[in-house]
Amino acid sequence: MNKIEEALTRGVQQVLPDKKLLADLMAKRKIKLYQGFDPSMPSLHLGNFVGLMKLRQFQKLGHEVIFLVGDFTGMIGDPTDKLATRPKLTREQVLANAKSWKEQAGKVLDFEGPNAAKIMFNSDWSDKITFKELIGITSNFTVQQMIERDMFQERLKKNEPIYLHEFLYPVAQAEDSVMMDVDLEIGGNDQLFNMMAGRTLMKAVKNKEKYVLTTKLLVDAEGKKVGKTTGNALFLDSTPENFYAGIMSFPDSVIELGFELLTEVPLEGIKGKIKENPMEQKKYLAFEVVKLLWGEAKAKDAEKSFEHTFQERAPEFNIKVSLEDSLAKTIIPFTPRNSMSNAKELIKQKAVDVNGETVSDPNYKLKINDKIKVGDRTFLKVAK
Repeated sequence: MNKIEEALTRGVQQVLPDKKLLADLMAKRKIKLYQGFDPSMPSLHLGNFVGLMKLRQFQKLGHEVIFLVGDFTGMIGDPTDKLATRPKLTREQVLANAKSWKEQAGKVLDFEGPNAAKIMFNSDWSDKITFKELIGITSNFTVQQMIERDMFQERLKKNEPIYLHEFLYPVAQAEDSVMMDVDLEIGGNDQLFNMMAGRTLMKAVKNKEKYVLTTKLLVDAEGKKVGKTTGNALFLDSTPENFYAGIMSFPDSVIELGFELLTEVPLEGIKGKIKENPMEQKKYLAFEVVKLLWGEAKAKDAEKSFEHTFQERAPEFNIKVSLEDSLAKTIIPFTPRNSMSNAKELIKQKAVDVNGETVSDPNYKLKINDKIKVGDRTFLKVAK
């Protein structure tokens, strides 16, 4: 398999309108491609990492890669798969969320050098669109196209509202493709509708073929997204130890898919090795991912930490914390995003235990010698 074929196959669900046509184009010239990331939270997560790895493949082949921050679309909120309207965010909130994204994405993409990836913000053009221009853009779409989406049909059945701004989300995303004049858009398979809207608009406005590549989703046998389990969401601003242990919590059924989406390891023979020794291969997967994000030394440390905590003996509550005003305040430094809101979120998700009992009250009063478990990997003890 040549490198172009691998880029269009590994971890790929589908390429539209035709994989061979895109491969021929890539062989002839450098193409421009992008993936958009809406800053709905302060950190990129495992699902975003899948997209970054695909962009990395194209960058290594010499193509022009754009990491698009959706500071405009992020204020609307993508309705994809949402059975209720997403809360709208302010510009200040989305920019604050995206503050460290370049640093996080820089673990996977090169933002310096001869073929540096570009960071762009879609507010640069969407903020300037007039109402007249918006009417012209939306004339390329129909209400029937929008309302046929599954989540909207579910809301109609339940007599729940569908707001007009939710219809405009794929239109805003479509405008991104036109304004950047890209050849290809990349996104998760759940983003197919939004990306195809960009293809429609590009054809209408520029009479240009825009290709769409959807990546596979990291899901288990039941279709649930992996890496988002209660208390174990994997964020790129996490620690190597948490990321390693988080991957070790994957079900065996997704190990092979994990290698395909999250590493650059050759896949030949992987299936047989997993069948023979799934634990060994899962550790190899965790090591390779952490090595890519934080380097080999950190990966070795994370592996030792996991083996010491989870394989050699039962976890010890050996991290000492002082008695604070509340449970939420005490666990802030040990949450993935190091914030009070994240601490409260974990408690609400029933991901925090005190003395073996799940606590759902963020204001729970701690006592000396209380043993606190945050998620599956952090063990604290209240000291004087």
